[in-house]
This record gives sequence, C-alpha cells and structure tokens, in this order.
Amino acid sequence: MSVDSLARNGFVSVPDVLPAFACDALDFESAGLGASGGTRCLLSMAWCAALASRIREHADLRRLVPPGHVAVQCTYFEKSSARNWLVPLHQDLSIPVVERVGGAGLSGWSEKEGAVFVQAPVEVLEQLVAVRLHLDRCGSSDGPLRVVSGSHSHGVLAPAAAVAVRDAAGECLCEAEVGTALVMRPLLLHASSKSLGTGRRRVLHFLFGPRSLPHGLCWQTMV
Repeated sequence: MSVDSLARNGFVSVPDVLPAFACDALDFESAGLGASGGTRCLLSMAWCAALASRIREHADLRRLVPPGHVAVQCTYFEKSSARNWLVPLHQDLSIPVVERVGGAGLSGWSEKEGAVFVQAPVEVLEQLVAVRLHLDRCGSSDGPLRVVSGSHSHGVLAPAAAVAVRDAAGECLCEAEVGTALVMRPLLLHASSKSLGTGRRRVLHFLFGPRSLPHGLCWQTMV
C-alpha cells in the first residue's frame, strides 16, 4: 500500500523509522547547525552518511527508494519560536552538482553554501525520492508540511498553474511523531506555515536519486 500511495499521491508517511532515543542521540550533531535554521551540506559527514545507509536499508523504506538509488543530499531544517519561517507553495526543482556544464534545458544555476545547484531536467526530477526524517513530534501548530496530493504527476508547474492545482485538489497536513519519515516526490507541491508553538521542529531531509545523471551532470556527493 505504501508503494501504491507514493505512486498515486506523491507522498506517504512511514512511522518508527528511527526510535526516539536514536533521534535524541543525533542532537549533538544537529544542534546549532545553520544560522538561519538549516544547512544543505550534511551528507559528507560520517554520521549523516551512515544514517542515509540505514534509511535505505529500512524494511519499509527500501520498497519506496528504488534499488540502485544513492543518497545525494541531506538538508537539516530547524523551525522553532526563535527560528521561524513560512515556505510558500512550491516544488523542489534544484539538485546539487559538481560544476556548471553546458546543455540545452539546463537552467536555474545557483550557488548555496559553496555548492552548485541546477534545476534538474524533468526526467531526473521524476525519479527522485525525498525522505524527511522527523527528529521531533510535528503537530498542527509546529509548521508541518502541507502537500497537494497527486500534484507530482503534473510535471513542473508555473506558479499560476500550481495555485490552480492546489485550489482544485486542496491540501493535506502532514503531522508526524518522533522518528516518522515522510517520503515524497520532489515534484509534489508543498508549503508550510510558521510554527505557532514553543517546541522545535527538526527535520533531516534526505534526497535519493539515480547514480548517473544526463547532460554531463555529476552529483556533488553520493552515498
């Protein structure tokens, strides 16, 4: 059912991926990362690479992450009363690569935290799987993701089209317990509100993709 839900809806929640004590054990590595509430450059750290392997080998997640896919990025998000923000409706279109290359259809080049990013070709985006591991309980007041079920099947959407799809389909609120993983397709329309509570909402957002990329692109990091 999880595989069917991911294919049909573009997201699925998997509980108990990591026990609470293991989430607490990550506190040392996670505390203080990113002055603005997060960082994109964790996968090169040994503890993060080990966790990516553990996720890929999880009994439920290995059915959702295609065989042969590798971890290519891990982003840490920390939302709290002190570090609070909202995220407008969007799709995740950029991927971290080694360097800029020439090629038709490659656009949206940028540099973040010393890494080069490009808007990936749609045939790559359709293969990617994100695993958002919740280190804290995330209730309705903690700024959880709001997703538009099935929107990943529309390809890359212009802003006006994205709003139209959202208005037609509505949004689903993705609350989560400690250790729950929200598995999603990056093309899924999603947003989040500011936290209204006093707790922390810490998430490790892993991105998995095919080992090889087209157009001469190469992943910046692979695990």
